[in-house]
Amino acid sequence: MYRLTRILLSLIVVISAWFLTVDAKQKDIIFATTTSTQDTGLLDVLIPIFEKKTGFKVKTIAVGSGQAMALGERGEADVLLVHSPDAEEKFMKQGFGVNRRLVMHNDFVVIGTKDDRAKINGLKSATEAFKKIASSKSLFISRGDKSGTHAKEQKLWKAAGINPDTEQWYQQTGLGMGQTIAVANEKLGYTLTDRATYLSLKKHIDLVILVEGDESLMNIYHVIEINSDKFPKVNKAGARAFADFWVSPDTQKMIREFGVDKFGAQLFYPDAMK
Repeated sequence: MYRLTRILLSLIVVISAWFLTVDAKQKDIIFATTTSTQDTGLLDVLIPIFEKKTGFKVKTIAVGSGQAMALGERGEADVLLVHSPDAEEKFMKQGFGVNRRLVMHNDFVVIGTKDDRAKINGLKSATEAFKKIASSKSLFISRGDKSGTHAKEQKLWKAAGINPDTEQWYQQTGLGMGQTIAVANEKLGYTLTDRATYLSLKKHIDLVILVEGDESLMNIYHVIEINSDKFPKVNKAGARAFADFWVSPDTQKMIREFGVDKFGAQLFYPDAMK
């Protein structure tokens, strides 16, 4: 009888430990997002609030939008926040994501040195600016990482009728936005960046905004939950809770106010309530 009791107690301990492990795993949310949300510090503000409010633990993977969606395609993330609309639509059509929702936007800008070798300062067309950079053979630093920024840049080169890949003046870093800006700053080149990352680094670099305001430079972010029917191991409840958090009125208010005091300008514009 004593032996049977010990066996039963051991089984209870093992089963309890198993349930605790499963519960702990379900509390983890794998969040794949862009480097711009990381580099600006937005995640440092929002994620602790979400974790405290819900008890979930967010594990962030900050990469380009293309790499974030590749993680989603393998079921290696639970939720995405990305800014590459064409790739996102393909991702959704292939059934990898569900419930794609608009979160916020900012815009892209072309930055470079004050002496502006290509003479693009003040141009209203980003395409024309890219043509002048190419014709003057001025150094252009590209992320080259299949990110949303890289996808936008490739669209602009295509619209300009230029394939820069084999040109010596065109260099790819394969790095995130903040690191690519640092390379452009060091080498005195031009680059395309989202405005938020530029503003967050402005005090530490010499590059200035030369081209802005073109409608084609709009930069839109969506949150996407990974399809749990396709990938049963996805934390469906965690993904939904985190996606809901991004579009909630309180979070949208924090997004609108983020960076104004520190950087003197609004970094992101909330769109979920529109």
